[in-house]
Amino acid sequence: MTDMTSNPPQRARAGRPRSAEYHLYFFVIFFVAIPFASVRWIRDVIRYRTLNLRGPLARAWLESDRVTPMIFSV
Repeated sequence: MTDMTSNPPQRARAGRPRSAEYHLYFFVIFFVAIPFASVRWIRDVIRYRTLNLRGPLARAWLESDRVTPMIFSV
């Protein structure tokens, strides 16, 4: 039997490395998304009456993480 704990197989890379242009677009979209995410967060806090939600920064991060690859896939 092979002992995989001492020499585990190497993991595959998760795609191409991100360029400086990708990071620039990501952070521009992130900073533009912060006010909109804050408004949505405040609305959801009032609606659900709980603070147990993703905060505005996490929402903006997810939105920019969703939009930026769409720009570079074209």
